Amino acid sequence: MAGSLRFSFSASDVARTRFAVSPLWEVVASVRAYRTAAPRSVHRHWQAEVAPRLAAAGLDRGLLFDLVPPTGCTPDFITPAPRSDGGGFAAELRAVAATPVAQIRRELGAFGLRTGRLEAMYEDPAAGLGRLLAETAAYWEVAIEPYWPKMEAVLSADVFHQARRLAAAGAEAVLGDLHPSVRWTGGTLTFTEKTCFPHIELGGRGLVLVPSIFAWSTVATTAATPFTKQLFYPSRGWGSVWDRDRPLVPEVVAAVLGRTRALLLAELSSPASTSELAGRTGLSAGGVSQHLTALRDAGIVSAHRAGRSVLYMRTPVAESLLAASL
Repeated sequence: MAGSLRFSFSASDVARTRFAVSPLWEVVASVRAYRTAAPRSVHRHWQAEVAPRLAAAGLDRGLLFDLVPPTGCTPDFITPAPRSDGGGFAAELRAVAATPVAQIRRELGAFGLRTGRLEAMYEDPAAGLGRLLAETAAYWEVAIEPYWPKMEAVLSADVFHQARRLAAAGAEAVLGDLHPSVRWTGGTLTFTEKTCFPHIELGGRGLVLVPSIFAWSTVATTAATPFTKQLFYPSRGWGSVWDRDRPLVPEVVAAVLGRTRALLLAELSSPASTSELAGRTGLSAGGVSQHLTALRDAGIVSAHRAGRSVLYMRTPVAESLLAASL
C-alpha cells in the first residue's frame, strides 16, 4: 500500500462536495468489521446475532466476502457514489449492476483480487456480477436491514449536523475536522493513513462525504473509480446504534418537565422519529407527537426531515439540562 492520499480541490470541486448516506457502504464496511471483530469489538453483539444467519445462508464464504478482505483495499465498483436525490439500497445496487465489464476487470487487477472465485469473476465479469448482486441483496436482508432504521437515523443526523456546520463555518472548518487522520491545507485534503493511491485529482466532480457506523474508527476512500470519489468517515453517535440499555430518566429533569417528557428526552441519545419513540416507550404516537411539539417549542429538541420521516434531536439546551442533573 502507498503512503498518504491527497485529494486536490478546485473551486468546482469545493462547490460540488456534498454529504450523503450510503446503505451499500455500510454493507461493505460491515463485512470487514465482521471479518476482523475481536471478542471485545464494539460490533460484537451485532456480529453474534448475524453470524448464525450468515452461516446458514453461506454468505460468510461467498463472493462478497472475497471482495472485502480483512485488510487492504476493496474495489470501488461495489460502493458507487450515492445519488444526490437518495434512492437507498435498491438504487445503489442498480448502480453496481450497471458497472462496465472493463471497470470490473481493471479494478480486480489494480487491487490484486485475482485468486479463486475472483479469477472466475475476472474471466466472466457478467456472471460474477450477477452472483455478487444476489449475495449482496441477501446479506443486506439478514445483516443490515433489521438494524437499518436506527442506523439511518444516526447517519442522517450526522449529515444534518455537517450540513449546518458547512453553512455556518465553511468547507475548511468541516473538511479538516472529519477525523484525526484527515487535514485540509491550501485546497488539498490529506488523508495521512496508508492508502492504495497517493494523489487524486477530483476533476471538478467534487467529493461525496459519507458517514459510517461500521467504519467507526478509520477513514476510507474510493480512488480507482473514474466517477465521483468518496471519503467515508466515522459518524457522530455511531455507538448509540448498539446501545441496548434503557436510558436513565433523571429525577431532577422529570420534576421540571414531567416524567414522560424527561423519558423522551433521555431516549433521544440518538435521533429518532415519533413512531420509533412510541415503539420504545409504549406511548401512543399521538401522545409522543404532542410532547415533542412542546419540547420543540421550548427549544429543547429540534426536528429535521430525513426522507419520509421527521427525526427529533436534542438541542444544546437539552444537553446542558441533562448534564446539570448528573
